[in-house]
Amino acid sequence: MPTYIVLLGPPGVGKGTQARILSEETGLAHVSSGDLFRENLKNQTELGNLAKSFMDKGELVPDDVTISMIKDRVSRPDCKAGAILDGFPRTPAQADALDVMLKDFSGIVNAVPYITAAENILVERASGRWTCRAQGHIYHEKFNPPKQAGVCDLDGSEVYQREDDKVETVTKRIRVYIEQTMPLVDYYRKAGKLIEIDGTQAVEDVTKALLRALKNSNA
Repeated sequence: MPTYIVLLGPPGVGKGTQARILSEETGLAHVSSGDLFRENLKNQTELGNLAKSFMDKGELVPDDVTISMIKDRVSRPDCKAGAILDGFPRTPAQADALDVMLKDFSGIVNAVPYITAAENILVERASGRWTCRAQGHIYHEKFNPPKQAGVCDLDGSEVYQREDDKVETVTKRIRVYIEQTMPLVDYYRKAGKLIEIDGTQAVEDVTKALLRALKNSNA
């Protein structure tokens, strides 16, 4: 049976970094809902155009459209063994829809690691993030600055701070995320699948804790 892991964590907790590392360590594909939306919009796929029709009206993209994108991605060869789902589901209703969809792949959500940290730590981490313009490489002014200020180490392009990485925006995003995600956290806790991980540890220690927890849960 394939293995499906839902990775939860607020902005600034290092979820994206851990998802990539976990993907390398486990061999499971990293499926980011944000990347999926960008891919479908950029390639103007049928699903991308459908999503855009709602976004252009300022409406939320319906769950069934997002689920269809996830299903299309999970059906690709690199997801044969399963996937690490990052950014989806966000609500109990989406979690129910995900369970129904995964039955088509003879799978279930095996484990739900939830990486946590105090709000002040999250704000410090997320608001210090800078991005390179060419390929989106991520830096942090405190924890991982580029060797030359304002220049990407890998491709030499400009490193800049996005509007949604600034303190005011980050604080709001974190509070909204926590508020909106609590029902989902409770949903998976009641299902016995939630695994809380201390996200204030060093990156490698968070990875070790994740791998240990997944092993103990037989995921």
